[in-house]
Amino acid sequence: MKINDLSDYLNQLLQPERFSDYCPNGLQVEGMREINKIVTGVTASMTLLQAAQQASADAVLVHHGYFWCNETLQITGIKKRRIQFLLQHEINLFAFHLLLDMHPGLGNNVMFAKQLDLKITKWAEMLALAELIQPQSLKSFAEHIETKLKRKPQVIGDLSKPIKRIALCTGAAQGYIEQAVAAGADVYISGEISEQTVHVVRESGMSYISAGHHATERYGIQALGEHLAHKFGLQHEFIDIDNPV
Repeated sequence: MKINDLSDYLNQLLQPERFSDYCPNGLQVEGMREINKIVTGVTASMTLLQAAQQASADAVLVHHGYFWCNETLQITGIKKRRIQFLLQHEINLFAFHLLLDMHPGLGNNVMFAKQLDLKITKWAEMLALAELIQPQSLKSFAEHIETKLKRKPQVIGDLSKPIKRIALCTGAAQGYIEQAVAAGADVYISGEISEQTVHVVRESGMSYISAGHHATERYGIQALGEHLAHKFGLQHEFIDIDNPV
């Protein structure tokens, strides 16, 4: 598959023009023209790039790429070494940020909910809302998340309290906690936690689960890679570079 054809299709599928984002979405570093194998991962770290090169990838697709707002424009240090590696090995780098979070079919929120056996019933701006078929305790639900993600989440709230209405948004979306309260959620799940999150939980009566930024955002990029492999006959490999955050 030609790189231009892949880029055009991804732009049609994900529609980056719909979002005002913190980074450029789509092709960030151009490599070889012909694409046979893609590697997907959460963040374009050097470890992921090296693993992709060892896997003979022609393109790497990630959620967290480069050229973020307010970062230095100089290509030095870590940024220089990463970009130099991509150019030396002619590996294309694609990055998809907010548009991958919010995509209705392949997005992080949708695929994270699916991983937790939840069905999204509606949206409240960036938040996905779902309901359990039967209420269960916060402790039981947190254990379910631990089993599914293979990591222990941080839980704020009364573990014995029954929950049914769930709000979720992957990554560093703890700032949406008051929207989750307004949406009537019993528990809000995101990736990270801030100092003020605890106080909102205590004063609102809602519970909060911090399930990990990396851990909650592994599923959208995998789904995108699998979609491309199925549609165009490309080889696809997801490489998970562990991150405790």
